[in-house]
Amino acid sequence: MRFSHRANAIRPFLAMEFGKHAAELEAAGHRVIKLNLGEPDFGAPPAVLVELARIARDTALPYTGALGLPALREAIAGFYRRAHGIEVPAHRVVVTAGASAALLLVTAALVDPGEEVLVGDPSYPCNRQFLSGFGADVRLVPTDAAARFQLDLAAVQRHWSARTRGLMIATPSNPTGTSVPAEELAAICDWARARGAWRIVDEIYLNLSDADAQGRPAQTVLACDPDAVVINSFSKYFGMTGWRLGWAIVPEAMVPVMERLAQNYYICPSTPSQLAALACFTPESIAVCEERRTEFAARRALVLAGLAAAGLHVPVQPDGAFYVYIDVSRTGLDAMAFCQRALQEAHVALTPGHDFGHCSAASHVRLSYAASRADLQEGLQRLARFVASLG
Repeated sequence: MRFSHRANAIRPFLAMEFGKHAAELEAAGHRVIKLNLGEPDFGAPPAVLVELARIARDTALPYTGALGLPALREAIAGFYRRAHGIEVPAHRVVVTAGASAALLLVTAALVDPGEEVLVGDPSYPCNRQFLSGFGADVRLVPTDAAARFQLDLAAVQRHWSARTRGLMIATPSNPTGTSVPAEELAAICDWARARGAWRIVDEIYLNLSDADAQGRPAQTVLACDPDAVVINSFSKYFGMTGWRLGWAIVPEAMVPVMERLAQNYYICPSTPSQLAALACFTPESIAVCEERRTEFAARRALVLAGLAAAGLHVPVQPDGAFYVYIDVSRTGLDAMAFCQRALQEAHVALTPGHDFGHCSAASHVRLSYAASRADLQEGLQRLARFVASLG
């Protein structure tokens, strides 16, 4: 059987590969501390679970419209109003089958083969795979600790070309947990918009971000660029990874395009997930999610202290997503060898930087602190013993 060039070009997603090896070790009787996946251990807010149980008993579950339930689109628009002070018309909200489906639709809508798209390196691999899958020439722009492993205007200007059609930014970022400063993000978007280029901004971790120095919540890109395309999800802030529910906010002219694509690609998002997700936006559920955001900050402090005690260097402290990007070069191992040996010898699953790009891939490892405090403490102790054993 002959497979497409597209299929053959896609590399394994190493976070999932290490998860598969961790499962094999567990099946052999070992207890593995899994710090390789960005999956909050809390699950959905309690009110959402209650609503799902009610729906399963009492509700017919037909297809919804391709753009999602009108009530859920209204609820998401209200969330932007309350959390960010931004008025988003509900008809510009597109509910999707996870943020991955939002990226699928947005990429299909915007990308033609051969067009250049700028993406920071390191960055989440699946984002650029969507771009490449629709024929984009993805130009990975190297970043470093001085730029918080994020695109800045100077880097965008250096790498811009006559073929650049758009750019994709994740803020906060996976794998580094870092954000683009608001003024820098505005400058990048202004530059791209002035050149007729689109801006996709992945804000999946936005509502887990630290408040600013004045105590204000992190701001959406829509505050500075109302025509940016925003990707978001119920997976991280609301803890609903397996529910496969996300959303996009798109410019008005893009809404009918997204509707046609969704109708043809997957008909509609999951009906029970959408109905239950309405309970995410109650004051009760938001309070639960805010408590969890505070807990993630405490876990981050625990992890940073544990890594420092183990002699593992974190070049840039995260301020949003629940990841730490660790420089393991002082151990004498490259990232892949470090992760392989940490899993086999310490039974701690991490993700090598090779998943996320090229420029820091061989020297950096991602740790997710979405796991419980107990698992984090044990995992850090195991990593400290493992690093000590390397001499």
